[in-house]
Amino acid sequence: MRRSVLPLLATSALGLASPAFAQDGAISADEAAAMRAQISALKAQIQLMEQKLDAATGAPQSTAAPVIATAPQPATIAAPAPSKAPPPTEIAWKGSPQFTASGGRSFKAKGRIQTDVGYVGRPDGSTDRGLGYAAEMRRIRLGGEGGLGAGIGYKLELELSDNSVDLVDTFVTYKNGGLLLSIGNQNQFQSLDELTGDTSGSVMERAAFTDAFNFERRLGIAAQYEKAAWLLQAGLFADDITALSNDSDGETGGDENNSYGLDGRLVYAPKLGDAQLHFGGSAHWRDLKRVGDAGTRYRQRPFVHTSNTRLIGTSTLDVKDEAHYGLEAAFVRGRLHGAAETHWLRSDLAAGPDAEFFGGYAELGWFLTDDTRGYKGGIFDRAKPRKPLGGGGLGAVQVNARYDYLDLNDGVIVGGRQDAWIAALIWQPVEFLRFNVNYAYLSYQDATPLAGGDRDYGVHVTGARMELDF
Repeated sequence: MRRSVLPLLATSALGLASPAFAQDGAISADEAAAMRAQISALKAQIQLMEQKLDAATGAPQSTAAPVIATAPQPATIAAPAPSKAPPPTEIAWKGSPQFTASGGRSFKAKGRIQTDVGYVGRPDGSTDRGLGYAAEMRRIRLGGEGGLGAGIGYKLELELSDNSVDLVDTFVTYKNGGLLLSIGNQNQFQSLDELTGDTSGSVMERAAFTDAFNFERRLGIAAQYEKAAWLLQAGLFADDITALSNDSDGETGGDENNSYGLDGRLVYAPKLGDAQLHFGGSAHWRDLKRVGDAGTRYRQRPFVHTSNTRLIGTSTLDVKDEAHYGLEAAFVRGRLHGAAETHWLRSDLAAGPDAEFFGGYAELGWFLTDDTRGYKGGIFDRAKPRKPLGGGGLGAVQVNARYDYLDLNDGVIVGGRQDAWIAALIWQPVEFLRFNVNYAYLSYQDATPLAGGDRDYGVHVTGARMELDF
């Protein structure tokens, strides 16, 4: 700016001075000398102005005489090339902050809190101190899931339950279209009720056969393919992480555990008008590789987890391998929903004939509010209240009724039978919080004998749970 303005000032100054010396068209020697003196004075003034401008702008001072031009030359300043800023990270709220960036990168914190109180009525003649009233933190879970880009994802969760900390869902995934591969500790596609999240179930605890038949997460590799209404799942699994850990006392287990199994599940879930239908089946086979260990039992609590008592259960069996399969059916239509499952387990014993056990349930549910049960990816999902508390309503209110059956008798093996009638009232004020109140009547045959030897009796059970899931 300085180099273009100062020459213009000099030119203007000379233009103002020249008429005084050129009125008659002739310049004498004295006039020429006076003009030179005035020009020299103007140069000195211009140089002084230049030095003052340099001092004011911080530019280096120049000692050279200014260049006087007949016309100003505008300066050209090259603008810097704009830098390309990275796309912003989006933050959404889904029970906890979820961060999403370009290229499939994301992260979401996950957690779960479940607090239970329960009461199991004590039959006349029973002295079992495990019955009666109890309270517990059913689950405390913390972890996260996200994506690394290129279709790669992960999930890591730790859970405090039964006074121990365990890894639950802990795996890495790869997704490409309808194909999903996963490696790590995960579920094995056993049944609809087992795979549905415990904070999305219709009652406080899953069907009796899922615990009695020892369904659990195991370390393995799995694949699933989903297209339109079809879902196919299959995997090869070892054992659960605890069973695979090395034992410091030298007992059988840890690196001596080389059991493995194959699991598969097929689901057809079409839409029929405004109804979501679900039909499925699963098959499983497992070689325990523990002949002579005699460490397998099939047993079940009296519904609520607050009691560690098992009123039905087999003795410890020496199982070589297991094969089991199940059938599933369910629907969701507006406020109404229902489900039913059956499951058969055959255990190949090291000594004696095979043992066969059976379990199943059927249920119906209804929302008293204008809400519906969620369904996604071949399992039930959480409900989303249309009018949550604080948003013009009271949230979602749901009532459910379930009949649950388990038979652990076969030949000389007498583990007992259980018929359970269960009712549940669930209030969900907002999407990620539920309050669940249950009542159950359990009718037993061939159960743990009472003091007088009676093995057929009934038990009343009540339970309540607060559950936060994000």
